[in-house]
Amino acid sequence: MLRTDKPELRNVTGISDEETNLIKAFMQGAVYGWIKSHPGEWFAVRDLVGGENWDWAGTPLYALFEKHKNDGKSDDEAFDVAAQDLGWLVKTALSEDKRTFESRESGLVRNYRWIV
Repeated sequence: MLRTDKPELRNVTGISDEETNLIKAFMQGAVYGWIKSHPGEWFAVRDLVGGENWDWAGTPLYALFEKHKNDGKSDDEAFDVAAQDLGWLVKTALSEDKRTFESRESGLVRNYRWIV
């Protein structure tokens, strides 16, 4: 469940249902890992799969990058829009989760926190 001031969810198109489900499951695991190590702390998607984890090759996330590369975008452009797609998928996954999360905007990114 997700408590948010902006409840809008968007479907990500151009990838299969299987790819979508794999991405959501992969990110749910990343979120659960975060909340175990950082209880009560806010996080953004970039905390989970940015920085040192920027290389998505070999993960389900790579399908998002490939989708945009196949549309003719440069690597940088493809990564930027893939990251936006991923943000929507994470928001959807957290809204479907059995745990309760709250959400807030912080600059250009959305942050989440598990409500214990």
